Amino acid sequence: MSGRPARSEFDLITAAQQGDQHAFDELVRRHREAVIMVVYRMCGDVHLAEDAAQEAFVRAWQHLPTYQPRSPFRNWVYRIAINAALDTLRAVRQEREPVDADAAASADDGPEALVERAEQADAVRRAVLSLPPASRAVLVLREYEGLSYREIGETLDIPIGTVMSRLNYARGQLRQALAPWLEGL
Repeated sequence: MSGRPARSEFDLITAAQQGDQHAFDELVRRHREAVIMVVYRMCGDVHLAEDAAQEAFVRAWQHLPTYQPRSPFRNWVYRIAINAALDTLRAVRQEREPVDADAAASADDGPEALVERAEQADAVRRAVLSLPPASRAVLVLREYEGLSYREIGETLDIPIGTVMSRLNYARGQLRQALAPWLEGL
C-alpha cells in the first residue's frame, strides 16, 4: 500500500460490506490488538483470548452487512468480542492462570519488588476474573479501554444507569477483594 493514502475507516467499512476482503483485513489489522486485550481481560488466558478474538472477527465478517455506523466500529467489534469471550468461557468452564505481559518488571527492581509486583498483578487479575461477566465487561471497557459510559452502554446495548450500577458494583467488589493490598498503600 505504499504511495497510497490510508483509507478512512468509513471507506473500509463500506468496501468490506460490499465484499472487499482486503478492506476487512485492514479493519482487523487496526482493531486486532485492542480486541485481543478486551477478550484477554474478560477470560484471563492469552490463548483463549486469541481464539475468542479470531471468532469475534469471523462473526464480525459474517454480520458486517447488517452493521449500521450509528456507533463507532470499535464499539460494535468490542460487543461481538465480549460475546465471543463469554461463549469461550462457557465452553471451557474453568479459569486458568493467565500470563500477563503488563506484569513484566524492570531490570532495576530488586527480587522483593519483582515478587510483590507479580503478587499484586495476580491478585488484581483474580479479582477481575471473579466478577460476574456483566460487571467484568463494564469494568474492562471503562478501566482498561477508557470508553465513556455512553460508549459502554452502546457497546453492550444497556442503559447508562445500568453501566453505572454495574461499574459501581464491580469497583466495590474489587475494593473488597483487594483490601489487603490497599491497606499497604
